[in-house]
Amino acid sequence: MVQAYILVQTEVGKAAAVAAEISGITGVLSAEDVTGPYDVIVRAQADDVDLLGQLVVAQVQGVGGITRTLTCPVVHLAC
Repeated sequence: MVQAYILVQTEVGKAAAVAAEISGITGVLSAEDVTGPYDVIVRAQADDVDLLGQLVVAQVQGVGGITRTLTCPVVHLAC
């Protein structure tokens, strides 16, 4: 299982609607409105990296009002 944070920039005034729509996508664990350089932060998971990429490109980026995304896979570093 692969998890990632997806940082989303939206058109002005669209963050709440974007977060609500993304929340309904299978594989999305959470979608939160935030302040700062990004408007929405999404936590998502998929069985592998390829499926995660498909989730981001085919589904998340297809949501209206999104202008840019940045996907940050979660890594587990051994100490």
